[in-house]
Amino acid sequence: METKRANKWINALVPVIAVILGLLVGAVIMVISGYNPFEAYGSIFQMVFLTPYYAGETIVTMIPLILSGLSVAFAFRTGLFNIGVEGQLLVGWLASVAFAIHFADWPKLVLIPLCLLVAALAGGLWGLIPGLLKARFYVHEVITTIMMNYIALYSTNAIIRQFLYADGERTPLIPDSASLSSNFLSNITGGSRLHWGILVALLGAVIMWFLLWRTTLGYELRAIGFNPDASRYAGMNVARNIITSFAIAGGFAGVAGAMLGLGTYHYMSINASFTGIGFDGIAVALLGVNTAPGVVIGAALFAALETGEVSMQSLGIPNDLVEIIIALIIFFVASHYMIRWTLDRFKKGGAAR
Repeated sequence: METKRANKWINALVPVIAVILGLLVGAVIMVISGYNPFEAYGSIFQMVFLTPYYAGETIVTMIPLILSGLSVAFAFRTGLFNIGVEGQLLVGWLASVAFAIHFADWPKLVLIPLCLLVAALAGGLWGLIPGLLKARFYVHEVITTIMMNYIALYSTNAIIRQFLYADGERTPLIPDSASLSSNFLSNITGGSRLHWGILVALLGAVIMWFLLWRTTLGYELRAIGFNPDASRYAGMNVARNIITSFAIAGGFAGVAGAMLGLGTYHYMSINASFTGIGFDGIAVALLGVNTAPGVVIGAALFAALETGEVSMQSLGIPNDLVEIIIALIIFFVASHYMIRWTLDRFKKGGAAR
């Protein structure tokens, strides 16, 4: 029992130490480059926590990151690598905006939940394809999900140009009846774009936790993630659960896209390249150790660093330095075995004394 508790503490400490190491090494690079790390980190803290507008914008950035991180983490928990979050996000974004535009006369209490459901279904169907290829033909999901990203990018652009084009390389605006915007949230955060999508994102975290840890389906998915051969021997349908896992992960990513369409922008633009949110979700999931609470915390950190770029710019610090700090944090998280080994050595040394 004590060993299990100790391992749990170590698992929780690893991402914290990774963040601290990333910030420390980032500070060293700042000093070498001639910048003051105390001013840089202090300006980020002041902007994100003490300036209402930027606090609101940080949460806006955090919302799709939570859902994309949940998508990656859910697949990881079941032994799968969902690198296709970006594509699933794009199709969910388009599906939610298109549905909102075509059913603009429906009441808000009906239209918003249906838009979210449509986005989840679109993302889930996009995730279903690599799931089927993995389950039936043993095609590695990393290859198929990466390719599906490009298909989604150019397909959504083509659909917008053909059927939903408006001036400014985007779709028409969604109706107010489909908007997640809130005057109340905007007013208390100094006019930011903060919207009710934060509740959707937090609900998504609860749903992931409940599915994985409180349902029979979740038990099967986690078991297959640990050992598919033993799960098959125990009578579990491995192929069906792989497909189910990808569909659920795609659903989370699709809702992340809906947060952009219904909350942040109120339209979908023709994208020249990927949004980057889906790829950032991989880092968020790693930092959160593939747990629902960890993903929320990881998304908050990444959103704060992204918002903090503005404050660092005001000090003359280039944006590239923020990207270096994020990369360092990811590096140390990925090197968690080294951190775990160090912690184990300290623990054994303490026990010996």
